[in-house]
Amino acid sequence: MTNLNQVIRTEFAAAIAQIAQERNIDPEDIYAAIEHAMVSAYRKEIGGELDEDCYYFVELNREDGSTKIFHAPVTDRDEETNEILAWDEDKAEDITPPGFGRIAAQTAKQVILQEIRRSEKEHIIADYKDRVGELITGQVLRMDRGTVVMDIGRGQGYMPPQEQMRGEFYRKNQRLAVLIKEISDELHGSASIIVSRSASELVLKLFEREVPEVSSGSVEIVAVAREAGVRTKIAVRSTQDGVDPVGSCVGQRGVRVQKVIEELNNEKIDIVPFSEDTDLFLKAALAPAENLLVELDDDTTIATVTCPDDQLSLAIGRGGQNVRLAAKLTNYKIRIQSAEGELEGEATGEEEYEIDTIDGLEPEAREFLVSYKLTTFRDLDRFEHKWVDSDRISYEQKKLLDEAVEKYKKELAAEPVVERRS
Repeated sequence: MTNLNQVIRTEFAAAIAQIAQERNIDPEDIYAAIEHAMVSAYRKEIGGELDEDCYYFVELNREDGSTKIFHAPVTDRDEETNEILAWDEDKAEDITPPGFGRIAAQTAKQVILQEIRRSEKEHIIADYKDRVGELITGQVLRMDRGTVVMDIGRGQGYMPPQEQMRGEFYRKNQRLAVLIKEISDELHGSASIIVSRSASELVLKLFEREVPEVSSGSVEIVAVAREAGVRTKIAVRSTQDGVDPVGSCVGQRGVRVQKVIEELNNEKIDIVPFSEDTDLFLKAALAPAENLLVELDDDTTIATVTCPDDQLSLAIGRGGQNVRLAAKLTNYKIRIQSAEGELEGEATGEEEYEIDTIDGLEPEAREFLVSYKLTTFRDLDRFEHKWVDSDRISYEQKKLLDEAVEKYKKELAAEPVVERRS
């Protein structure tokens, strides 16, 4: 029997070495974790508190796997933290209880599994830290309280509500292009790989994939302004003579840009030529509106744009979307006024969503709306029950949202049918 136990213990120690090699884990990390867990297992075994005047430690024989528990008198402590700093090993006493070998084996097994999971996650996180900003294809595994959990290869990626596209619904096994956005500790309290479908960088990476001129550098995407799931504007310029930047991104018969649009679930994409002439760049950014008069104040970065009456709705866009995206793209605050000089719309470029134009919207209410992807007036109107029935939004904020929706509906009703393409 003794020889059999010896063989079992030796095989157990060899198994640790094999696991460490296969999983790329330092064997010392496994041994240290087992020794620490043994002390906890001993505490549970005796069913009481340990002697505070003693330091408890484990001797784990690395050759045959045998385990012993010792305690020794404490000789020094940190005055502030009371942490044990030293103990008298000469007076150490073996306190291993009978039958502790069975408990030790069970504890070691649990610790090894935990250590494997921890170490693998650390290695995966380390690998993906160098891949932040990379475009990858992931597969939807499940939904976890609004967060999409995806298989991204060696590990799992997490796409919280704010990284999801408006109007996009996710189903199990669905394959999607996502951007590795960051490594964050905020989601589960430990390092997690955050992936995104709403990031502006995703559009840039998709054009790099579909347009050889962009990936080679002969066409540069200077700026991207995006309201994910609805519309994106990109500004492009050529770094090489004879290359048409807009035509390169559009492709023959629109095949290149259509590939990007399909990948983004039919999100609209406007491609505008970048110009060092701010006047020309602003006019291009406000397309499809035409015949615009632009007055610039470079000190305050405010652009006042005068529009013919028949171009006002095109320049502003439905819900102010066109002028918001133009402001983001150009980094100018834009004021749209009629030919008579009356202010018709404006944008600072800091609005992330359409709901950000609602004066008085509180951060808590905004966070709720974003978590349910209610980021446009149309969303608020279509899914009114989601925010009206919620107890997370105050009566005053609901009243504010109701007024914004009513204003949107009146503007929509007054909008000419021919101009609803904006």
